[in-house]
Amino acid sequence: MSNAAVVTNAGAAVLEDVVKHFKSGPDIVRAVDGVSVAIPRGKLVALKGPSGCGKSTLLNLMGALDRLDSGRITVDGTDVSGLSGAAEVAYRRDKVGFVFQMFNLMPYLSAIENVMLPMELRGKPNAQGRRTLAESLLARVKLGPDRHRRRPTRLSGGEQQRVAIARALANDPPLILADEPTANLDSTTGEQIVQLLRSLASGDRTVLIATHDTSIARQADLVITMRDGKFVRPDSAPPGD
Repeated sequence: MSNAAVVTNAGAAVLEDVVKHFKSGPDIVRAVDGVSVAIPRGKLVALKGPSGCGKSTLLNLMGALDRLDSGRITVDGTDVSGLSGAAEVAYRRDKVGFVFQMFNLMPYLSAIENVMLPMELRGKPNAQGRRTLAESLLARVKLGPDRHRRRPTRLSGGEQQRVAIARALANDPPLILADEPTANLDSTTGEQIVQLLRSLASGDRTVLIATHDTSIARQADLVITMRDGKFVRPDSAPPGD
């Protein structure tokens, strides 16, 4: 079958025959094996599949955390495939917000300082303006003011993920990439995080969640199923997918 997941309302991101292979001893791991998709703007999109199917690799390629072997990725009009140096740094800073499974907060910074950091890296000069925006973003993700000055070690897993989402929003990117954002959370907290991410997917902002959890994928506007580095149609996936 073709490795294309066709979406007519394109806009946020377009992947064209994207390939990423890795060497593992004498073997070649086909992590992403010629996938194509047009992801609509303003939607919550789930990239669903088992561990090791290529979901995280694909998100890393879209976020310019890794480089593809061949093909093309365009995000919000930017050709990610050819970026390097300062342009690549600017793309990661301005076009994409990352939400990681392990939160990846700076342990020596408070919650509000973690959210302010991307603004500082972008060169926003007004410290009070950065703080005011960070406070509003933390309020948006429903983290109470009494938690703003706590370091990550003094926050629960759910609170840390809220901070991570606020940080992802700091520079108002058009694309949020969330890699298994509920994997380290209990089911109730995980559901709250999914609902929060859903609320962010509107207008010009798209949220792409990589998940192995069918219950999370069902809440998305669009589900793309991945297996062994390829996209599969729903009727070709094994039972339980």
